[in-house]
Amino acid sequence: MLKNTLLQAVQAAASEILRFNDLDIKISNKEGVNNLVTEVDHASEKAIIDIIKQNFPEHHILSEECGDLVQDSEYKWIIDPIDGTVNFAHRIPICCISIGVEYQKKMVLGAIYNPFINEFFVAERGKGATLNDKPISVSKKENVVNACMVTGFPYTYLDEPNGPLQVFERFIRRGVPVRRLGSAAIDLAWVACGRFDGFYEHKLQAWDSAAGFLLVEEAGGTVTDLNGRPYSPYQPGIIASNGIIHEELVEWVKGNVPAKS
Repeated sequence: MLKNTLLQAVQAAASEILRFNDLDIKISNKEGVNNLVTEVDHASEKAIIDIIKQNFPEHHILSEECGDLVQDSEYKWIIDPIDGTVNFAHRIPICCISIGVEYQKKMVLGAIYNPFINEFFVAERGKGATLNDKPISVSKKENVVNACMVTGFPYTYLDEPNGPLQVFERFIRRGVPVRRLGSAAIDLAWVACGRFDGFYEHKLQAWDSAAGFLLVEEAGGTVTDLNGRPYSPYQPGIIASNGIIHEELVEWVKGNVPAKS
């Protein structure tokens, strides 16, 4: 019932997103330049929450646009109705619905769906991860210098030591390819299915990574904070990888880059 509700909610949101695809949409701005929200975000969110409340009215919900709908429940739904809103607003088809489900403060289910390219990722704790119902696994790349990386930058740049631009420069000066797609959920899903070998970002919200980090773990990868400690979606920094390169990747992000051989 829980998983079916998750899948129904994602499909309902996708129907809303596709309904608006060829229409003129209203766009407004949140904190920071280009931190957009559209009427489609709200329509997608409403479709998701309606499905959840029909089946589990007592469950806690945390969603990007409506905030924290607190209930006294061991279950929490963590929702991003459109991850990659800037892409969506510019008709770039790299965006998705992302929903994670916690039970007793542990992520147990996650789904990420990009309806524009019909890629539906699902993870269930202890049961693996799938893309369009087929099992997926992380890559086998063995070192960072030969890896293909992905990252993102916050809308409000944090002027801090070893920040996003400094870390990015560190990789590209050594010739490591680093992509920037504009959707952390898709970044994580693509690590899970082996397209990327690693992902790092300095400032995410829980709804950005709730489903994606479970996907990576269930696909055989590793997820930590920026210092290599156990990951929680309620703190901002994340490093996700195929696991093989993880310790080395943490050191690169921290600034401990090995000398050129």
